[in-house]
Amino acid sequence: MRLPALSALLLSALFALPAAAETFKTPQALLEALYSYDTTETGADAPSPYYPFFSDQLNARFQADLDNTEPGDAGTIDFDPVISGNDGEATDVDVGQPIVTDDTAELEVTFTNSEPVTLYYTLVREHGGWKVDDIANQQGEYPWSLSGLFDGGR
Repeated sequence: MRLPALSALLLSALFALPAAAETFKTPQALLEALYSYDTTETGADAPSPYYPFFSDQLNARFQADLDNTEPGDAGTIDFDPVISGNDGEATDVDVGQPIVTDDTAELEVTFTNSEPVTLYYTLVREHGGWKVDDIANQQGEYPWSLSGLFDGGR
C-alpha cells in the first residue's frame, strides 16, 4: 500500500515542476521557451524569476546579489533583463541564428516592448542543454550587460 502512495506522490511532484526544468537542446529552443515563460511559476525564494533558464554562474551572481541586498532594497538588477525594462512585455519576438563555438553560443533576440529592442545573449551548454550566461543591450543612452552591472559597471 505504501509503494503506490509513494509512486503517486513522486509522480505528482514531477508534474508540478515548471516546464522550464526541461533541457533545451538548441539555443533557439531555450530562448523561445524563455520568452513564453510565465514568471509566476517561479518560487519566491529563487534568485531570479528566470533561474530555470540561467546558467549556474549567472544564478550564483543573482543569489550573491540577493544575499548582499538589505530587505526591501532593490538589488543590482532592478529591472527585468529579458524585456530590458520594468514594465511591458515582449511582443513580435524573433530569435536570431546562433553562432556556436564549442559549448558557447551567441545570438540576438529582437522584439517590441513599446519600442523596438535588440538583446544579445551569451549561452553556455551545461547539464546537457543550453542556459543563458549573459544578456546585453548595446543600444540607447545606457547600454548594459548583466555581467557588467554585477561587476559594478554597465
